[in-house]
Amino acid sequence: MEDTGIGLWGVPLAIFAGAIRVSTPFIFVSLGETITERSGRINLGLEGTLVFGAMTAYAVAVMTGSPTLGVLAAMATGALFGTIHGWICKWPKVNDIAIGIAMMQFGLGLAFFLGKSFIQPVAPKLPSIPLGTWSAVPQVQAALNINVLFFIGAALALFLFWAFKNTRIGLILRVVGDSTDAARAMGINPDRVRLLATAAGGSLAAIGGAYLSLFYPGSWNEGISSGQGLMAVALVIFARWNPIGCFLAALLFGGAGALGPALQSVGVTQGYYLFYAAPYVLTLIILIATSSPTRSLAGAPGALSLTK
Repeated sequence: MEDTGIGLWGVPLAIFAGAIRVSTPFIFVSLGETITERSGRINLGLEGTLVFGAMTAYAVAVMTGSPTLGVLAAMATGALFGTIHGWICKWPKVNDIAIGIAMMQFGLGLAFFLGKSFIQPVAPKLPSIPLGTWSAVPQVQAALNINVLFFIGAALALFLFWAFKNTRIGLILRVVGDSTDAARAMGINPDRVRLLATAAGGSLAAIGGAYLSLFYPGSWNEGISSGQGLMAVALVIFARWNPIGCFLAALLFGGAGALGPALQSVGVTQGYYLFYAAPYVLTLIILIATSSPTRSLAGAPGALSLTK
């Protein structure tokens, strides 16, 4: 090991910092997917939405000099992707999962095609809040330099948890997600609700993409996502469709993703790269643990395609 100035304390510090930085896209994608799945629809196309949102945010930020406009543009494209997905899925005998995969490939391909000219230019980054100014240790300052989107994601998780239980919109969403027939009996149009929920979910997923390209890692390239959009679907199942659970599970995924860099930061030069696979291993474990042919998933919306 090499001396980094703070010794082995660098490992938990790096994991803490990495958990916050890596978890932020997971937070937004999983919250968006929670809204969509609460309405009874699953959207596997969020990987494409995430990457296209990252490209859109970066391109707009480069052209306008405003990362805020980049995030807003990403949200608009995410909502458009979600609307297209929701509109197609409302037709009879259309499979949500198959359409999601098609939308994922469409989003990835379009992002790679339109984003080629933005690989080299440098875009302005999203602002962060320096909470470590009290410390003279550079590693502590870096760890506590937290992007504002993380705090927005935490607040959004709390708001959605409250809104699902205490608002009319939350009640409508839960009714539609649990039973299409019951929703129609109450005079609710399930197709319209699911269309809006899928659009909202896509918009939030695109914010996660904007974070990737405008803050961490803070650049645009074709491999920027590493499957985070798909992993977020497993995260939602693990969290039992609970927004606060999604936030905590995102931190867990973020911490797992930070293991490799944390070990490298304290001078571990052999074997640390194996821990880069931790998020994918965790995803596999979650999917196996939550799968059973004899019991339904606790908290799963009754009309969700995944449960049929």
